[in-house]
Amino acid sequence: MIKLKQIIQKFGKAKILVVGDLILDEYIWGSVERISPEAPVPVLWAKKRTFVPGGTANVANNIRSLGGGVTLLGVTGKDANSKILLSELKKRKINTSGIFVELGRHTTVKTRILAGSQQVVRVDWEHTHDLSNELNSKILKYIEKNIKSFDAVIVEDYGKGVINVALLERLTTLAAKYKKILTVDPKEENFQYYRGVTAITPNRKELENAIKNLKLKDTTNRFRINTDRLFTDKDIDLAAQQILAFLKLDSILVTLGEQGMKLFEKNGRLIHIPTVAQEVFDVSGAGDTVISTFTLALCAGASKLEAAHIANFAAGIVVGKLGTAVTTIKELLERIK
Repeated sequence: MIKLKQIIQKFGKAKILVVGDLILDEYIWGSVERISPEAPVPVLWAKKRTFVPGGTANVANNIRSLGGGVTLLGVTGKDANSKILLSELKKRKINTSGIFVELGRHTTVKTRILAGSQQVVRVDWEHTHDLSNELNSKILKYIEKNIKSFDAVIVEDYGKGVINVALLERLTTLAAKYKKILTVDPKEENFQYYRGVTAITPNRKELENAIKNLKLKDTTNRFRINTDRLFTDKDIDLAAQQILAFLKLDSILVTLGEQGMKLFEKNGRLIHIPTVAQEVFDVSGAGDTVISTFTLALCAGASKLEAAHIANFAAGIVVGKLGTAVTTIKELLERIK
């Protein structure tokens, strides 16, 4: 525990580039007291509206809340929601120099309507088409120009169009060249493109779907796992180990909800870390907290296992909060104590 605290206290020295799909999370808070006479739906008496950075922006928010230096790289539309998102980022002292604008694109917004603490409905506004070659080139040039300034790069792949094969291949090459930590919160259909990164942090469902996708595309029969039935814990272990070897990763950190997480390392070590969550109110954004804290800890000199333990503590804190939430160094040290 003393070692973990020493690692956390070095978070402020880390500088991280976060690349991916930017989202604005909007919350409309209120109460329900009657059913609409127009249709059998509840009528929400709205009392408050709040905005917080979501998606890749939530990863940056987690890093900043824990004292790390962070720069965001992504794309918004030219609209009112973009202005709100940029304002929220600047309030949190997050560097937005890597955010580009694409005309005609919606800034992705997820609106959650809550009655008390219960989510009633979610409304999404988004475009998910691939970026133009011109815009993709601008993003690649930004990375090439600035990567030496960072200790690590996090790729947050939400499947909204920013992360693509050319970007991943160039990032992997640059990270290896300059010996930078490169971690990925993966999208299951893109697993084959994460070869050579430092670590990926899928949840159980993402890992199951990824091994099915990879097995369908594989002609060498290297994925020796039965994907035609429900996955057992042993299947999850086998899937993680096979993906670890196939992608030549240093490690995979699989998040398992109430079962905690499992760390798989290339040296063959497998460690199960039980959850430390005391209460669970909302799991949205917990994966963002895991990759943020895990990467921060690696930047601070932690081993993969030490980083995973710290990430587990951080996730245990944020799931006890309502909405897209972050934790602080103070909360993290108190929970570990």
